[in-house]
Amino acid sequence: MITRLLLPLFAAIVLGCSILSIMRTQPLQASAEPPVAPPSSNYKTRVAAVGLLECNTENISIGSQLPGIAAEVMVKVGDSIKAGAPLFRLDTRHLEAQLAEAKAQLGSRQAAVRTAQAQVVTAEAARNEAKINLANVESIKDGRSLSSEDLTRRRTALESTNANVAAAEAAVAAAEADVLTATAGIGVVTTDIERSTVTAPIDATVLQVKLRRGEPVIAGPVTQPWLLLGNTNPLHVRVDVDEHEAWRVQPNTAAEASVRGNADLRASLRFVRFEPYVIPKASLTGAATERVDTRVLQIIYELTAPNLRLFPGQQMDVFIESTL
Repeated sequence: MITRLLLPLFAAIVLGCSILSIMRTQPLQASAEPPVAPPSSNYKTRVAAVGLLECNTENISIGSQLPGIAAEVMVKVGDSIKAGAPLFRLDTRHLEAQLAEAKAQLGSRQAAVRTAQAQVVTAEAARNEAKINLANVESIKDGRSLSSEDLTRRRTALESTNANVAAAEAAVAAAEADVLTATAGIGVVTTDIERSTVTAPIDATVLQVKLRRGEPVIAGPVTQPWLLLGNTNPLHVRVDVDEHEAWRVQPNTAAEASVRGNADLRASLRFVRFEPYVIPKASLTGAATERVDTRVLQIIYELTAPNLRLFPGQQMDVFIESTL
């Protein structure tokens, strides 16, 4: 009797211990608040989108019209500069040598002009003498005192001096053309020296500087711009609206943006324009689940929040009021 009672009791104790052990190994189910409150909007009907802060001039990639070696970089990141302010300068020693050579050539060709002009004076003097000699002979009324050979010789001499004057005048024209060519050469080298100093096209803020003294600079497009400029007052927000909701967005409707990481920091937006071309969505997060086949309509808004500390390239959550 006691044996038959002990076995079920032992089994019940083992079962209870097993249940207790299993319960202790189960994770605790506890609700946790998100570390950052999700963005929200007070608009009754709205379109949600992601915006990217940018300069109101968009980003300006500064390049160089000439290749060379950077001799000096005159700005640093964060500088506010005026239009025409120098940004960086290339090494111009070879251009300065070319300029000195071009100036020497100009001096030589100017001297050649003066020589050719003196030859014109000499040829004109010889021609005047030949004219006088011929006139003296032709003024003699008694033809018997002058042979026909002498008259022919003097007429030929006058024709020869006329040809000499024409040749000398042509030499002057050629020498003057050489002077113009040399002057143009000086202008070309001087222009290249001026273009070796790259200047700001507009009033802007320096956003990036990727150039250091002594580094090579190539002319033409590059993957990484040497300098990045833009006018940040005021900032613009480039908003990507999914093409399936683009029809719900109207111009000049209310919109607001909240800062990523702190939804309490909000700013009102003022409509600027539509970018009238639907494009594939740019990958901003890099998430594996992000749809890369989505097409978006881009809308530009002006940020009206001077007290917020924001930077170009920063993402914002945007809500656009919709009546549709």
